[in-house]
Amino acid sequence: MAALTVRLYDSYGGRASVDDADLLDGLDSSAFAQGLWAVVNSNGTLARGRGATSAGSLGVDGQYQVIFNRDVAGCAYVATLGDAVASTGAEGVVTVAPRSGNANGVFVQTYNVLTGTEADLPFHPAVLC
Repeated sequence: MAALTVRLYDSYGGRASVDDADLLDGLDSSAFAQGLWAVVNSNGTLARGRGATSAGSLGVDGQYQVIFNRDVAGCAYVATLGDAVASTGAEGVVTVAPRSGNANGVFVQTYNVLTGTEADLPFHPAVLC
């Protein structure tokens, strides 16, 4: 995963390529090889995850925070809608961004696809550092 990320970064004008995929910026890449992720229920509770320590609703429909066990401020984030147990995804839109004031957190917002308004929906954020 780290080697692929470096190659993609290089192809878009990033830093020089790394010959040894086991090292990234002189560090052992095994610490970075596993992505962080979470499965969060529509009420904001954390169902499961890797590196996720907590999740919660921010008290406004469709607004959540997910906290991880390390600094994720300089990482890349993606999220999809989906239940912890359902075999199909939820209908809607999800966005994810750094959590203001907490380097270990991400802010997630979910929307109803038909109305475009914020709505409580289950989601799965992933963080790649």
